[in-house]
Amino acid sequence: MNTLELEHRFEEIYGKRAEHTYFAPGRVNLIGEHTDYNGGLVFPCALSFGTYLLIAKREDRQNRFSSVNMDRSYTANANAFEDKPTAWIKYPIGVMKEFAERGSDVWGYDLLYYGNIPNGAGLSSSASIEVVTAVMLNDVTKVHLDMTELVKISQKAENDYVGVNCGIMDQFAVGMGKANHAIALDCASLKYEYVPLHMEGYKLVIANTNKKRGLADSKYNERRSECEQAVASISSRHPITFLCELTPTEFGQYCTSISDPIVYRRAKHAVHEHARVKQAIDALKAGKLTTFGQLMNASHRSLKDDYEVTGIELDTLAEEGQQLEGVLGSRMTGAGFGGCTVTLIQEEQVDRYIREVGKIYKDKTHLEATFYIADIGEGARKLN
Repeated sequence: MNTLELEHRFEEIYGKRAEHTYFAPGRVNLIGEHTDYNGGLVFPCALSFGTYLLIAKREDRQNRFSSVNMDRSYTANANAFEDKPTAWIKYPIGVMKEFAERGSDVWGYDLLYYGNIPNGAGLSSSASIEVVTAVMLNDVTKVHLDMTELVKISQKAENDYVGVNCGIMDQFAVGMGKANHAIALDCASLKYEYVPLHMEGYKLVIANTNKKRGLADSKYNERRSECEQAVASISSRHPITFLCELTPTEFGQYCTSISDPIVYRRAKHAVHEHARVKQAIDALKAGKLTTFGQLMNASHRSLKDDYEVTGIELDTLAEEGQQLEGVLGSRMTGAGFGGCTVTLIQEEQVDRYIREVGKIYKDKTHLEATFYIADIGEGARKLN
């Protein structure tokens, strides 16, 4: 659905024309999973598809929310901050609450959302909704916050209002994306670097398992708690704030402080994944795509064996893909427990990959995978 069609839909729903249109992309993380809340490096990029938001001013103190993707519309006022809706509007309302607590007037708008990110696929549909709402409020309330601050507000809304203890990577990639670049982001300091993606002859293909999962109801928060336990155990011998402050060698020295074997494996993944991200960034800068692909494969093995966030769906897509000619690397991306894989593959092998991996996946899981060729786009912005 293009912006002109969205403008017509807005008029059908609200009986008036939209005044402004905003956009925030989805994101895919190339490597560096579950390192963000462990104070480590991640390496995401923004996608060309995402969430559109059209708005117009109202005369009263209510906000009306509609979505092209959802059947039901909602009307909300300040009571929604306390009522905490369970539907999709919890994401924009959480952001509105953050703005309101900073003194902004967030009421009196008709809003229409449209997203072409698969919900629950691990491509940050929730962060996209949050950031596009923050960009809109920043514009209409004239508070002139920079994008980094909007990213922090969006993350805080998801942590405190939605109740998902996510790190900052998703919102940061959505807000700060740059076409044809990935972002090397230090999640502890928020220092970042744009790294050009020179992949002539190769494509990134995203495969959606179409196994839905809700982060708030998954074991995401449990994994985060296990990492915090590891920090506490190691800190008895070597004070740290985050696991990713440790090199793999240092972790080998201090990991004996961790008595729980499950907590040990979670910490091992975080520390070694952080090291893999550094190696992967260096490999891309040097044009060593084969090395980058090998690191993607190692990342998936660690997420499967040590962090245990994959499952038969993600493992089938990644491991079967790794066996095919022309595939340099394939791994799960996102929080796991369903969602997507990302695969680096020779351009001329893409159709074969989709055909053969899709068939194997359906035979094994009885689910139909959906494939997307990833175009790397710009971050969140006002369109008009």
